[in-house]
Amino acid sequence: MDYTLPNEALLEVQRWPKHTIAAGRRHTVALNSDGTVTAVGDNKDGQCDVSGWRDIVAVAVGNVHMATNTGRAHTVGLKSDGTVVAVGWNKHDQCNVSGWRDIVTVAAGWRRTVGLQSDGKVVAAGRNDEGQCDVGSWRDIVAVAAGDWHTIGLQSDGTVTAVGNSRYGQCNVNEWHDIVAVTAGYLHTVGLKSDGTVVAVGLNRHGQCDVSDWRGIVAIAAGSYHTLGLKSDGSVTAVGMNEHGQCNVSGWRDIVAVAAGCTHTLGLKSDGSVVAAGGNSNGQCDVGEWQGIQLPGRSF
Repeated sequence: MDYTLPNEALLEVQRWPKHTIAAGRRHTVALNSDGTVTAVGDNKDGQCDVSGWRDIVAVAVGNVHMATNTGRAHTVGLKSDGTVVAVGWNKHDQCNVSGWRDIVTVAAGWRRTVGLQSDGKVVAAGRNDEGQCDVGSWRDIVAVAAGDWHTIGLQSDGTVTAVGNSRYGQCNVNEWHDIVAVTAGYLHTVGLKSDGTVVAVGLNRHGQCDVSDWRGIVAIAAGSYHTLGLKSDGSVTAVGMNEHGQCNVSGWRDIVAVAAGCTHTLGLKSDGSVVAAGGNSNGQCDVGEWQGIQLPGRSF
């Protein structure tokens, strides 16, 4: 992977990112190369009921929250025609997205779904107690990310905007610049800069924001209390909580995409197979037999 493109070109490459693997609280979802979707793990609320989906180009899952009073989740799929489907927990109407149109990328947080339109505007459905759905005034957005209680928007000029809970400073991104990708965990926010370095704000109790020395990063992902960086050589680095082994990724190679859930981590390899590390209490890491998973940035 060549990371010498100028910032403007990188922003164009990153425009409308297509996430093909996603990790939630206790389940894992992946987009197959034929536009269908597969899922493993906890299915208490039907969040893995995706076998009937067709013509999907991106997936997202909600809830990376580790608290014992949660764990309920939903799954979102972006279709090739710009519409959106969702299954799973819907107490706060986070799955009420059937009327959305002209969507180019999706993100999901705890009790919330976010959609980016091709005109750079953003829509959101679900819980808004902390203002995390107050995105109606956003313009010129090229990527979105959803933490549990906050929402992040990457603007075309490489700056970042945020709404929602900022108790730990996770929304303090106004001074960021030259950003080409964003991700949000439970209570922290991470940004990838055009020079391959990484910035992070928010809760750092487990060292999940200790990314200042990272170099040569081409993709990022944030879980509940850990952060992943995909390096240009296809290896992966991780910081943060490792109680369940979710940061044990140093031996991974030939990775082209990463995803972080609550206590588990996913890596998509260039051959379309998937590797996983971390908590597997509900079978969310049982991906060893998966093949033909859609690579990012390509259409089926």
